[in-house]
Amino acid sequence: MSIETLRFELKRPLLVMKGSNGFLACGYINSETCNKTEEACAIVSGVNNFEDMKKALIVAVSKAAEAMGIKVGDTGESALAKFQ
Repeated sequence: MSIETLRFELKRPLLVMKGSNGFLACGYINSETCNKTEEACAIVSGVNNFEDMKKALIVAVSKAAEAMGIKVGDTGESALAKFQ
């Protein structure tokens, strides 16, 4: 059960943490795009690193993530547990 991480340095970092069943991302990623591609994603905002992402509250989820029991207001860490 490993989580793959991706970080791109922009004015604010673009951050993604990917499990085998979905991914947690920063606000650069749009959950509506994930709906179009039928991917499970949860979005957190105002984060600068992966630890921040785990502690942050989810602000948006795709339909596929919602079907997995992930909802707005959950922590990033709880979403990652379901994405593994």
